[in-house]
Amino acid sequence: MAMEDPLRFAAEPAPDPARQTYGWLSIAFHWTIALLFIGQIVLGYLMSRPDIDPALQFNLFQWHKSFGFTVLALAVPRVVWSLVGTRPKPIGGSRLERFAGRGAHLALLLLTVAVPLAGWAVASTSPLQIPSYVFDLVVIPGLPMTISDQAEAFWTEVHATLAYTAAGLVLLHVTAAFWHHAVRRDATLHRMLPIVKRRGR
Repeated sequence: MAMEDPLRFAAEPAPDPARQTYGWLSIAFHWTIALLFIGQIVLGYLMSRPDIDPALQFNLFQWHKSFGFTVLALAVPRVVWSLVGTRPKPIGGSRLERFAGRGAHLALLLLTVAVPLAGWAVASTSPLQIPSYVFDLVVIPGLPMTISDQAEAFWTEVHATLAYTAAGLVLLHVTAAFWHHAVRRDATLHRMLPIVKRRGR
């Protein structure tokens, strides 16, 4: 009977922690944009209520645009980083599940860029041409687009549709994360947290 080499397992390299969890930059991008995006959905709902005070509505619009430009400024480098940065290996699941998960992540990445861009298009095409004061610090100029009621209505519909689609995907994403955590009991949720629970600690 052949003897096992006692040095065989000792020689195997330890798992690379970078392959077990997302890096700090990916985690920072994820949670910062997620919180801003959810806040934007709430702001968008509040400022579109028919019984809102006009002065308050104007202020909420400016805050909505300010945070929208912030999301856009963070989302573009996040998309780039998602393409060039390292990511952990998939945890279990069928090939179809992994494909669906990857597709949902990609859709959310693209929507974090597309939704604020569509909002920028709304402000750019509005005949009112209200300046976009970003946190009362700088004025963001409009995009070179046709200014008309029809164009504003079109981009308003696009912006709303993309935002509601993103909200649905966020809800699906959160549900899937907690399903992995509570039902499958794997590390899917832990590896996107700032503090990761390690075995033996």
